[in-house]
Amino acid sequence: MKVALIGATGFVGSHILEELIHRNIEVTAIARDVESLKDKAGVIAIQLNVNEADQLSSILKGNDAVISAFNAGWDNPNLYDDFLSGYRHILTEVEESGVKRLIVIGGAGSLLTDEGTRIVDGKDFPKAFKPGALAAADFYEVLQRENELDWTFFSPAIEMNKDTKGKRTGKYRTGMDHPVVDHEGNSRLSVQDLAVAIVDELENNKFIKQRFTAGY
Repeated sequence: MKVALIGATGFVGSHILEELIHRNIEVTAIARDVESLKDKAGVIAIQLNVNEADQLSSILKGNDAVISAFNAGWDNPNLYDDFLSGYRHILTEVEESGVKRLIVIGGAGSLLTDEGTRIVDGKDFPKAFKPGALAAADFYEVLQRENELDWTFFSPAIEMNKDTKGKRTGKYRTGMDHPVVDHEGNSRLSVQDLAVAIVDELENNKFIKQRFTAGY
C-alpha cells in the first residue's frame, strides 16, 4: 500500500507516520519542513506548503490513500480562515489526483454533547482553542457534502493533546458522534493509539463517508 500523509511532521502526523512505517506502508510524507524525514526508510519526503501549492494533486497521484493531519498552526492569528482554505484546497487536489480514499484528522470540538449540540459551541469551551476547533468542526460539515471521495473524518478524544502523556497499547474503543469515555467519565487516548486507530481504519475501511472517534 502507498499512502500520502499531509502534515507528516506535526504532533499527530509524526505519530501516524511512525505507525505507517511500523506496518511497512510506503509513505509520501508532505510537510512545510521535511529535514527530519530525509533519513527515514520507506519515506519519500516532499517539502510543500499546502496553502500555496497547486502541484499537490500531481504529488498525490498514484497513491492508494491520502491521510491529512494538516494544521494551520495554533498560534496563527488567521487560524480559522487558513485551516478552512487549506482543507478546501486539499479536498480539491485529492479529487483532481484521482485518489478516492481520504482520511482527515479533525478535532474533538465537532463531537456532540448529550444534548446533541457540538462541544465547540458550548459556553465553557476554551477560547484559546476555539478558532481551530471551530474550523475543524465546520470543515466536517463541508466534508459531509462530498460525494466523489471515500472519506473518513476522525475526531480525537477530548483529552488527547501534547500535554497528555501516553504510549502505544494498540487498544481502543470507537464511537461515532459522541466522545468515547472511560469508567471515570474521561475521554482519553494517547497520540500513539490515535495513530493505531487511523492506520487500522486505513486498512479496514469501517467508516467510509462517516466520522468516528476513539478512546479508552
